Amino acid sequence: MAEKKEIRKYIFRRRKEFTQQEAEKYSEKICETVISLPEFQEADCIYAYVDYNKEVITRGMIEAAWKAGKRVAVPKVTGTHEMKYYYLESFEQLAPGYFQIPEPAWGEEAKDEDAFLIIPGVAFDKNRHRAGYGQGFYDRYLSVHRKHKTAAVAFDFQIVEEVPAEATDIFPDKVITETRIIN
Repeated sequence: MAEKKEIRKYIFRRRKEFTQQEAEKYSEKICETVISLPEFQEADCIYAYVDYNKEVITRGMIEAAWKAGKRVAVPKVTGTHEMKYYYLESFEQLAPGYFQIPEPAWGEEAKDEDAFLIIPGVAFDKNRHRAGYGQGFYDRYLSVHRKHKTAAVAFDFQIVEEVPAEATDIFPDKVITETRIIN
C-alpha cells in the first residue's frame, strides 16, 4: 500500500502541472478512441464516470452514447462505501456528492450487467494494474458485477513502470490513453 501512496503522490503532482487545455485536448483524442471501440459501439448501455479535477473528461463519451441512442449510467456513492450506477439523462441531474465529485442527485438505479464500463484511475502500468484513489469502490463493484467489458481511460503521464497488485484488485480489459491502447 505504501508504494501505491507514493505513486498517487507522484501522479497528483504531475496532474497539478497539467493544464486544463492539455486535459481537454488529450481527452478529445481518448474520447475518439473509446467511441470507436467495438465494445462501445455494440453496447446498449455505457457506464461512465463523471470527471473531476483534471481526470480524462468523459462528457464527449456520454454525449456520443446519448446521440447513438444508448443509455448512460454514472456512479453514485451510497451508504458508507458502496457505489451504485444511476441512469443519467441530462447533466442537470448532477450535483456534488462524495468528495464533491459530481453524481446523480436523482434518477433510477441502473442494473445493466452487460454495460460497457469506463473506469477512471490514478495510475496504471503496462499490465493494466490500476491504482485508484484508495477507497476500493471500483474493485468492490466489479468483484460483484463480473460481466461488464471494461476500459480504463488515462493520460500518458498516468502510465507508470509498475503498479503493485493486490489480491482484491480487478484490472480493466484495456487502458486507453491519448497515444495508445494497452491490452
